[in-house]
Amino acid sequence: MRHRKSRRRLTQKPDHARLLERNLVTSLLLYEAIRTTRSRARVIQPIIDRLISNAKKQETHVAIRSLNAFVTDTNASRKVMQVFLDRYKTRTSGFTTVKAVGARKGDGAQLVDLTLIEAELGTQTRIPEVKETKVKAKKTVKQSSASTDSSKK
Repeated sequence: MRHRKSRRRLTQKPDHARLLERNLVTSLLLYEAIRTTRSRARVIQPIIDRLISNAKKQETHVAIRSLNAFVTDTNASRKVMQVFLDRYKTRTSGFTTVKAVGARKGDGAQLVDLTLIEAELGTQTRIPEVKETKVKAKKTVKQSSASTDSSKK
């Protein structure tokens, strides 16, 4: 019997649902906004609140271990410890917002945008591009060797 066991659940098999929750939480922590179905968003909202609030309460090494036990990428736990703890110092709960987007075209599922409060979207640091001087130098070497080959003929 499941008396007094009220919590939102996904309709997949338990292992698949658990992994789906972990992946959604990890994606939300890394990208600060995801688009998913309404039922999936309702399932992971309390998980996000619990992870961030526990990270605020616990000591650093304990918080990192508890985050790494749930998220599938260590960069997500690093981001929680370095970015979100400073951002949400004064906030005790309610770290996410849900905004309805509409229905998915294929099956009509209600889609929502799940976003972290005060998210800085699109301001991620970019990886510096490779310097083109090395590439040009190789091309000039090839061109010069080709010109010397043609002059020898």
